[in-house]
Amino acid sequence: MEIRETNSDGLSRTLEVVIGQDELNQRFDARLGELKNTVQLKGFRKGKVPVTHLKKVYGKQVMAEILEQTVKETSSKAIQDRDERAAAQPAITLPEDQSEIEKVINGEADLSYSMTFEVLPKIELADFSTLELEKLVVEVEDAAVDEALGQLRERGTTYEEAKDRVAEEGDQVSMDFVGKIDGEAFEGGMAADQAVTIGAGNFIPGFEEGLLGAKAGDEPTIDAHFPDDYQAAHLAGKTAQFDVIVKSVNIPKLPELDDEFASGLGVESLAKLKEVLAKQIGQEYADTARMKVKRELLDALEKVHDFELPPSLVEREFEGVWAQLTQGLQQSGKTFEDEGKTEDEAREEYKKIAARRVRLGLIIGEIGDVNKIEVTQEELRGALMQQARSYPGQEKMVYEFYEKNPNAIADLRAPIFEDKVVDHILEIAKPSEKSVTKDELFKLIEEATEA
Repeated sequence: MEIRETNSDGLSRTLEVVIGQDELNQRFDARLGELKNTVQLKGFRKGKVPVTHLKKVYGKQVMAEILEQTVKETSSKAIQDRDERAAAQPAITLPEDQSEIEKVINGEADLSYSMTFEVLPKIELADFSTLELEKLVVEVEDAAVDEALGQLRERGTTYEEAKDRVAEEGDQVSMDFVGKIDGEAFEGGMAADQAVTIGAGNFIPGFEEGLLGAKAGDEPTIDAHFPDDYQAAHLAGKTAQFDVIVKSVNIPKLPELDDEFASGLGVESLAKLKEVLAKQIGQEYADTARMKVKRELLDALEKVHDFELPPSLVEREFEGVWAQLTQGLQQSGKTFEDEGKTEDEAREEYKKIAARRVRLGLIIGEIGDVNKIEVTQEELRGALMQQARSYPGQEKMVYEFYEKNPNAIADLRAPIFEDKVVDHILEIAKPSEKSVTKDELFKLIEEATEA
């Protein structure tokens, strides 16, 4: 194999590769030898087909396979021998002259092809101990635990029928109703023994409010308006009249906060339940604080590492981001003007986002390689199980999907790998700690998101 570099511009490379006809013929003969022992043709016993006959029958097909495999192997070796890493699969250009190709296939000429590719840049990693980072710490206060306990209590609310009760905010009304538009009943607008909690916001605007002051036996007609973006297009933006028969008005009853309440949630006592809630809240604070320090860390990594980016990687990332953005705008019926910018301005903004993602991806990958950070099979299994739990009853389908899609497994692996690299850097950087309140923490997160 002969290799000649014909272009080296920045990260772009073009190589001319020549594979001698002797080497191609050796590969060809070796492959025919393998076929001789396996192929079975009419008139010949297995393993007894003459090579000359095999060559006549399968020659061109075998040589085509040899050429394809040879290009794959030699192009990979050419990059490896140069101690370079390709940013993507190289673009291979074979001879266009048909007579030349025929000579190669017939074993009468060398194979010559060109390969163009971009290489990954050399990255000089910064000294992470010099990064100035701040980790926010929030103490779990009793008020936060009491608030969470109150929310659990509300979810355990039951309702008791109250005779002659006039419906108020928070009451549950049991009823039958028929919805009509322009005097005609519409599909999905009828229900029997429907329970509606006034103020819960589970029905279209105007319906729950129309139940205020009603009592068992009343038959009010309620006007309610379907939102303009209602999922059923034939109802969106229309006003409907609901003929209602009130069957009962039920008042809410909150459970007692005691050990029995905790036991119903699978915890041995109320005191233990408070401990569990405090731990969960503390983890939520820690996760939120980590989100902030991780973002600051990524900003710092981008700032202290300056290197040329492979244009193809940036373009591919941009195309993915742009497709997602434009699809979202189409689905919501919005335009770039609705977002306060022109399409050209949006393109420039998202090209910068794509470049940032590529730069950080290369930096994180380099840190992982240098420090031999890997995602274990156990970690991948855990992520897969968590993903499967998001689709109750379809777990088997989820597992099969990931088994058949290596790219999907890579998508599971990526965030785990990134978090392990971030943990590695934070261990070296040793961020300073700052105590803040819960409100201060979430305000800082909100401001960072809006920035």
